[in-house]
Amino acid sequence: MDSFEDLGLSAEMVESLAAEGIEVPTSIQRAAVPVVRRGHNLLIAASPGSGTLAAWGSAALDALDAEAGTPAVLVLTPMAEGAERMAESLQRLAFTTGHTVSALGSTWALPTRANVLFGTPTDVMARVRAGDLALAGVKTLVVDQADRLERLEGLEPVEALLEWVPKDCQRVVLALPVTPGVTSFVERHARRAATVPPRPSDGQDDGSPDRGSIRFRVVSEPKEAALLATVAELLENEARHALVYFGSDDRAADVGDYLTLHGYTAGAPGDSSTPVWLGVAELESRAAAEHVEGVVVLSFDVPADRDSLDRRHGHGASGVVLTLPREMTHLRDIARRTGFTLEGFPATRQPPSDAAAFREMLATAVEEEDTAAYLLLLEPLFERFDPAEVAAAAAALLRARTPATAPAAPSAPTREHAAPTPWVRLFLGVGGKEGLTPKDLLGAITGEAGIPGSNVGKIDIRDSHTLVEVQEPVAAKVIAALNGTSIRGRAVRADYDRRPGRPPSPKGRGRGVRRPTDT
Repeated sequence: MDSFEDLGLSAEMVESLAAEGIEVPTSIQRAAVPVVRRGHNLLIAASPGSGTLAAWGSAALDALDAEAGTPAVLVLTPMAEGAERMAESLQRLAFTTGHTVSALGSTWALPTRANVLFGTPTDVMARVRAGDLALAGVKTLVVDQADRLERLEGLEPVEALLEWVPKDCQRVVLALPVTPGVTSFVERHARRAATVPPRPSDGQDDGSPDRGSIRFRVVSEPKEAALLATVAELLENEARHALVYFGSDDRAADVGDYLTLHGYTAGAPGDSSTPVWLGVAELESRAAAEHVEGVVVLSFDVPADRDSLDRRHGHGASGVVLTLPREMTHLRDIARRTGFTLEGFPATRQPPSDAAAFREMLATAVEEEDTAAYLLLLEPLFERFDPAEVAAAAAALLRARTPATAPAAPSAPTREHAAPTPWVRLFLGVGGKEGLTPKDLLGAITGEAGIPGSNVGKIDIRDSHTLVEVQEPVAAKVIAALNGTSIRGRAVRADYDRRPGRPPSPKGRGRGVRRPTDT
């Protein structure tokens, strides 16, 4: 099937896709659109970069009544920033069809009355419990990036929301990788779900031969400035022409104008008078450049699948792929399944010689430290960057300050020998029924009391109240700062946890309340 018409979408939806430069379906879209249109449950083993939003979004919109007054498609996302970005992208498709799209956690008109609603499980549940969001009309539930949801807060909040949606509503789950936890969730809550693309059995690889390496550069949006810098670098050092691939003619034309404006004239592949060639039809573009010396290949848009990656960067023309952080998982997957290894561009430094000791130090921290507060602190970065990239950056900063092999101990007492800072438990009169989340509470404590997140320990949200552990020296300051403030619309009463029959507030740094002392 070479067109969206062949997939059975309406002429109106096909027109809407074409207006966004989406004219030829990717392999994920060819496989997923018919399944979603038929209303079957589906596991999409893919991530951003492969065309997942249009894969389920075009089919779901095509089947919706635009006059409905409550959400018919509910999309659960790992983070509010992702909900906002995806809602904006889908709304551009919905303009032509007359549907409304909205997102919780940001400013949208009448979000609870939109045809398609995006939000984190926590934000959705807060609206449901408040009584201003009805889910009885949901026909399709989409769990986006379920593997990231599982990493950040577990899949339990998603399972809790299943009690509020119709039992027979369609479930579409997206994940890459498909973890055992995601597999279990699908088996229990998306019965008889089809899987696209079909995945190899556990323990099996695709058997792709080693085909060399492809370079990549992680960039931010908009990509044009990064492309300009990369083209300039390549043409100066290793090439006479840069063949740049795009996902659509419109995108190629717009970026070509940008490059030409900055002095790098862009033209058709094979034009010897221009330094930059704009490629869309991959086989034709490759044929035009095949016998020309000094051509380097770039992908402005990440290849949508392994076939596209091979057509662009196979046959000895490895080149460079410009990728957004959220597309790295997809790029790694198609590179692995095509037989390529990935290399950073420019070339990355070799890992340190004491890498094993450094990894062991990090593994110990993962197992023994309570990292919940840090996950909340870093959560906004996980939408801009892949968590692996954030971890790598943190590791680089750590090594710059603290070598894995510690120097000889100085005569003065070290932090390891210093007395640990004790912890106490506080009682807050606000809880889950108000929609309180750990992120809300951590922000309130650090903002109102003016203390770093490292002073905050375990947060235990109950239905009517919350228990939170803080370091003893700042406990009184936190109580004074929070009393009389409002969180989630409820005045906060804060005090030491004095409930009868309870053990004393924890002291020291026992497991479950560990936090590093301030430096």
